[in-house]
Amino acid sequence: MGLPDIVTREEWLVAREELLAKEKAATRARDALNAARRRLPMVEVDKEYYFDGSDGKATLLDLFDGRDQLIVYHFMFAPEWEAGCRSCSAFLDQIGHLAHLRARGTNFVAVSRAPYTALLTFKARMGWTVPWYSTHGGDFNHDFGASSTEEPCDIPAINCFLRDGDRVFHTYATFARGLDGLGSTTSLLDLTALGRQEEWEEPRGRASALGAPAGSARVRYHDEYED
Repeated sequence: MGLPDIVTREEWLVAREELLAKEKAATRARDALNAARRRLPMVEVDKEYYFDGSDGKATLLDLFDGRDQLIVYHFMFAPEWEAGCRSCSAFLDQIGHLAHLRARGTNFVAVSRAPYTALLTFKARMGWTVPWYSTHGGDFNHDFGASSTEEPCDIPAINCFLRDGDRVFHTYATFARGLDGLGSTTSLLDLTALGRQEEWEEPRGRASALGAPAGSARVRYHDEYED
């Protein structure tokens, strides 16, 4: 096995300092990339989409659950499959308490092309509480790049949306390797137009867009949120 070299503690500290400088540069570069993502223009969604969920039929606006932002995870689960994708299952396994996202006005849901009854059975097996909707028979996955006519038909993806009243806008999309490293609350918020809603984020002015204190000031123990 190609294990790391063995060195003295002093040599390790020198090497660690060198790597730390690169890590800080990567953090600053990531902040700049996130700011550029937040500056992306958005497209109004004027087509009606319907989803099957726990309360029956739902619209895209319903998926926001009254919040200002929506993150949709496209879970690979074709109508003819008996179980969901293993990699997609591993991704959902790492999603934490949604209360932290919801406290910043952002909802998270999963969608798949399989019928809702199949999703419900598999969701119970996995023990998930993430809202999961079926797009069976609809165009949503195809229209937002998560399905194709080639094999494999499904593509792991995330699409982000912003709501202004009853108007819904598409703000961001990422696919396949673009999902690497995602799963934490902050990594998901970094994909959205409003971001983490911190005062230091660029462009300025979006921290108070929801009429609430900066994002970090809203963090609570997950059992203390009013929602």
